[in-house]
Amino acid sequence: MQQVTRPDPAPSRWSYRFQRLMLTPLFRLALRVGIPFCLTFAVGTWYLADDARREAILLSVADMREQLATRPEFMVSLLAVEGASTGVEEDIREIFPYDLPASSFDLDLEHVQQMVQGLPAVAEASLRIRQGGVLVAEVREREPVAVWRTRDGLGAVDAEGVVVDDLDSRAARADLPLIVGEGADRAVPEALEILRAAAPLRERVRGLVRMGERRWDVVLDRGQRILLPEANPVRALERVIVLDEVQETLARDVVVVDMRLAARPTLRMSENAVEEWWQVTRMTVGAE
Repeated sequence: MQQVTRPDPAPSRWSYRFQRLMLTPLFRLALRVGIPFCLTFAVGTWYLADDARREAILLSVADMREQLATRPEFMVSLLAVEGASTGVEEDIREIFPYDLPASSFDLDLEHVQQMVQGLPAVAEASLRIRQGGVLVAEVREREPVAVWRTRDGLGAVDAEGVVVDDLDSRAARADLPLIVGEGADRAVPEALEILRAAAPLRERVRGLVRMGERRWDVVLDRGQRILLPEANPVRALERVIVLDEVQETLARDVVVVDMRLAARPTLRMSENAVEEWWQVTRMTVGAE
């Protein structure tokens, strides 16, 4: 009986090594990703080494982008300004850096927004493209609360002290209170508090003067002044108002009410009042 020999089931040395390599994760990753990537990179480098091929690809990409960007649904043909006065709207249209119609791909809305917000009269601005090719600029203007007089002229300022607009005359904004002096723009909130406290004297108040960039003087008609302290000016003004209501102090020949020293308020009389007082004093002394 002839004996049948079976083939050796053990793998060859190379087969064994290959199988061991296939069990290595890094080798499998290199085989699956690394080799295809290297081949693709080599072919791409060889293909793009030719200047004519590179230029043709760039022109093709630019042409495709141009065709996409100039499609009607991506074109902006109109600028609409909402929430702005006529003058501010004219300023926005003047500084708008693009000629319409233009592709929305070519518009830098963030840059335009910064330009609009850079206008003195604009507090906030937002831009969006509305359906139909309309670029909408929504604007919130600064609200002027006072007229600030300096050596350079008149300007309307908002609650933050930002000059909103230049004025030719005081009559242009007669509805706003007047503040005067260097540094007055940096203390507008305090000035507004003082003006609110001066409501009982509203008909007589002509304005506030910033003194030494530290404190305020309240200027009344008839040339009268109330000198307020640097600290707690509203409280000092309220004391003057109470004193006036009780004794009609401001109705007399008083030129200055000095409240800078809270413990020692001082009244300065007019020259005529002082002269009359001296005459009365002499007559009283002579009669005695």
